[in-house]
Amino acid sequence: MNQPRTELDSRFSDPDGAPTDWDQTVRALATAELFWITTVRADGRPHVTPLVAVWLDGAIHFCTGAEEQKAVNLRGNAHVILATGCNQWDRGLDVVVEGDAVQVKDNDLLQRLAEAWRTKWDGRWHFEAHDDSFHHEAGAALVFSVAPTKVLAFGKGTFSHTRHRF
Repeated sequence: MNQPRTELDSRFSDPDGAPTDWDQTVRALATAELFWITTVRADGRPHVTPLVAVWLDGAIHFCTGAEEQKAVNLRGNAHVILATGCNQWDRGLDVVVEGDAVQVKDNDLLQRLAEAWRTKWDGRWHFEAHDDSFHHEAGAALVFSVAPTKVLAFGKGTFSHTRHRF
């Protein structure tokens, strides 16, 4: 993955605010336990739902059942936003990732992702990877990858609005 161009948007930052560096932003993405994904329905209305995801090889990866609303939406429009952070306004870091969701069908990558899910959540998420998807006791799940096109990092406390563009 290429290093992004990083810039502070002073319009929305404290006078002494500094841009959030890419390494700090990646740490937030890699350690986040929950993301909120926004997809677009066929009629143009947004659909937002929480999900777990992993950061691997410069992209966020998530899974969903083939008939869940987000999967249905992605069949018609691959544009997504994934957001993570905390519910405190005066401390922490919120991160918003924009990109297109692409279904992962490479079984070697699916195996690595299944291991990443097991590791990140101490074995609580256990998937078998084969036949272009994840499999678990509840059935099959499609896996998607989102390589960021733009990432926004919102530092709180000393407020900063950072844009990382690829």
